[in-house]
Amino acid sequence: MLKKISTDKAPAAIGPYSQGIIANGMLFASGQIAINPATGEIEGTDIVAQTTQVMKNIGALLEAAGVDYTKVVKTTCFLADMNDFATFNEIYAQYFTEKPARSCVAVKTLPKNVLCEVEVIAVVE
Repeated sequence: MLKKISTDKAPAAIGPYSQGIIANGMLFASGQIAINPATGEIEGTDIVAQTTQVMKNIGALLEAAGVDYTKVVKTTCFLADMNDFATFNEIYAQYFTEKPARSCVAVKTLPKNVLCEVEVIAVVE
């Protein structure tokens, strides 16, 4: 059985998808970008501000699923510019202290021309 996760503390989906789905004890969260859910606007213009907002959005989805960052087992990170990699990692490491498995790739363009996007898979059992 699938359970949709939805919270107003993270940005609403900007397409035909759910913020997250729980299936077989696992949360599959859609990628989060730096949209401030209170304003609907992109938060910040640099990688520090945008990564921080992405992490807040992920935290809100995890909370809506009844878990926290320690239950994340895999992340996929997308960067618009690999020159932001070190700074992104500094902020990322403050949240993902359990060091889940991860992929990080550079992409040509992200939605709304943001600098980063992160999706997570977490255990919810």
